Amino acid sequence: MNRPINLVILAGGKGTRISKYLNNHPKPMAKFNNLYFLEYVVNTFAKYNFNNIYILTGYKYKIIHKKFNKKMVNFSNITCLKEKKLMGTGGALFNLKKKINGDFVLVNGDTLFDVNINNFLKNVKKKDLCKVALVKKNSFNNSNKLNNLSIKNKKIYFDKKGKFINGGVYYFKKNFLNYIKNKHSSLENDILPKLIKNNLVIGEVYSDFFLDIGTPKNFKSASKLLLNYFYKPAAFLDRDGVINYDYGHVYKFKKFILRKNVLKGLKFLIKKGFYLFIVTNQAGIAKGYYKEKDFYILHKKIKIFLSKSDVFLHDVKFSPFHPDGLFKRYKKKSLFRKPGNLMIKKIFRSWHVNRKKSFMIGDKKSDELASNKSKLYFEYAKKDFYLQVKNISKKFNNY
Repeated sequence: MNRPINLVILAGGKGTRISKYLNNHPKPMAKFNNLYFLEYVVNTFAKYNFNNIYILTGYKYKIIHKKFNKKMVNFSNITCLKEKKLMGTGGALFNLKKKINGDFVLVNGDTLFDVNINNFLKNVKKKDLCKVALVKKNSFNNSNKLNNLSIKNKKIYFDKKGKFINGGVYYFKKNFLNYIKNKHSSLENDILPKLIKNNLVIGEVYSDFFLDIGTPKNFKSASKLLLNYFYKPAAFLDRDGVINYDYGHVYKFKKFILRKNVLKGLKFLIKKGFYLFIVTNQAGIAKGYYKEKDFYILHKKIKIFLSKSDVFLHDVKFSPFHPDGLFKRYKKKSLFRKPGNLMIKKIFRSWHVNRKKSFMIGDKKSDELASNKSKLYFEYAKKDFYLQVKNISKKFNNY
């Protein structure tokens, strides 16, 4: 996915079947392992090259808006859109007509299917109106929506003996919204079945992690399943001098030049199951060398650049503060600025990090001190990034 498109999350569900477990919250805001389910969904997909994320809300919408509306996650802007009245999963999409200018990916806020979106969007032709990610049917993921599906020559069709179900990840062309009317309807029961029967929907089967929390059985198992899947080692990386050459206050993409074998090393870490986190001091913002928006622009370009090689940064934290800053907003001592470790702590709160198998690479004493405070294994940046992370991985028996 080289060009930014939008992500849409359906999050208006009431969760009637599991209402007794929800504590009067909307279904996507059920909490597991101290994280809202919707946080798992956003974290999973925000690493891809999405320009904007739209969360379509309905039941108890204020709870979702308070947490996500007008926030930025991994350089994607989040906007929550409230239904004036509950319109179902089909009618909810009507609100997008005035918001979205191009194609979009749609996911469910109560389902998590960790499909590689770059791969999912490959081989979609201009004539294809819609693509659906399918998952093999079993007792744990059984759904009564878009069940009993088969696939032939990429086309999805209904089959009583079908072995697949809808996985809740879709790609839609912009003109798909022409099929959406301002009335109550179901995407799964009303709209997509008609498109499937008209031979307008293609699909692909994936075997990635899948969880639908909509049934009592699945809900009760969700905490354990989510923790088992998302509990991973992490690479915490300083940016300038570690990822790219440090020319002093790098804020333009033409000056962002990767150090030796960084791309190869990042690919290696992803293959070995590491989260990739950047934690970087950006005192140049406080000192007036560049603006905060320049930092965002640079990292959106970095995101696009790395995405072309299937490299995804799971999160980026930065500190714009410095005691000698020119602007009151940034002129202060802050524990977010390394050697403080609040950037790392913030990541710990949002991700299930296996700290014993995680590490940090930096190029300054402040990086080492922040790492030590966080009880992470630390090394100073070496000449060949790939060889360095490969050797570190061996230390933790991850190779």
